[in-house]
Amino acid sequence: MKILLLGSGAREHALARALARDPQTTELVVAPGNPGTAAIATNLNIDPCVPEEVVALATQMGADLVVVGPEAPLVAGVADAVRDVGIPCFGPGAEAARLEGSKAFAKEVMAAAGVPTAEAAVCTTEAELTAALDRFGAPYVVKEDGLAAGKGVVVTDERPVALVHGRACLSRGGRVVVEDYLDGPEASLFCVCDGATVRPLAPAQDFKRLLDDDAGPNTGGMGAYSPLPWAPADLAEQVVREVAQPVVDEMARRGTGFIGLLYCGLALTGRGLRVVEFNVRFGDPETQAVLARLTSSLPELLHAAATGRL
Repeated sequence: MKILLLGSGAREHALARALARDPQTTELVVAPGNPGTAAIATNLNIDPCVPEEVVALATQMGADLVVVGPEAPLVAGVADAVRDVGIPCFGPGAEAARLEGSKAFAKEVMAAAGVPTAEAAVCTTEAELTAALDRFGAPYVVKEDGLAAGKGVVVTDERPVALVHGRACLSRGGRVVVEDYLDGPEASLFCVCDGATVRPLAPAQDFKRLLDDDAGPNTGGMGAYSPLPWAPADLAEQVVREVAQPVVDEMARRGTGFIGLLYCGLALTGRGLRVVEFNVRFGDPETQAVLARLTSSLPELLHAAATGRL
């Protein structure tokens, strides 16, 4: 199988390692890649966010599968362009990628699908922002609506800090989401989807905030581990049943089938399981831990998802 992997980070290095060691992979190109991927694959310097460049490279190499690593190419419609020329692609189209590209859209889908999550207010003005902060109280949870590379969330007991972040989000994108605070430990679950069927990988936990006791700012992820000895043994099955499958079914009902990786960011609260966020690609840094444990064939799994055969 000839595979084109898009991206340049540590996540893509982990994906490349799992793809390259599998005998089903006959050729692996990473675009643009990094020095780590250069040791196990061929790096080619294209812009993964430009659909025309990706399609040209995939066609030129005769790719059997395109795997999209980061979120930005998905939101830019790269997966749509690749599928339009008949090449299987692991990654959702631009409309389905709004599950990560817009926190407000994700909340709307969860409400329609009956998925448990934090109560939230979508704010478009500073008056709405201040009202939401007063309504939910401390700890304040303020999220940028659009893509922010995992760094668009502030959780703080200080109202001025929350207000400053909310104002900045409004100035950039016009919308900000204020949420009720979720207590309890967090966990991540990767769910591989083919538009109808969902298959979970192993749960992991990452560390988003700098300094001991979560005392510092959000970083987007400073390390991860798997397995989770403290988590319920049936966590993956519960998440598929209560979260991932209902969301995939709701997206199919809307005519925007979800093909790719649905990352479920979860809080195991005293009131039960709650969704913190969705991503629409392999998470970083959890991918490094989860794929190191994978014993089955990653190329086979991703190709089955991309071709509706999970």
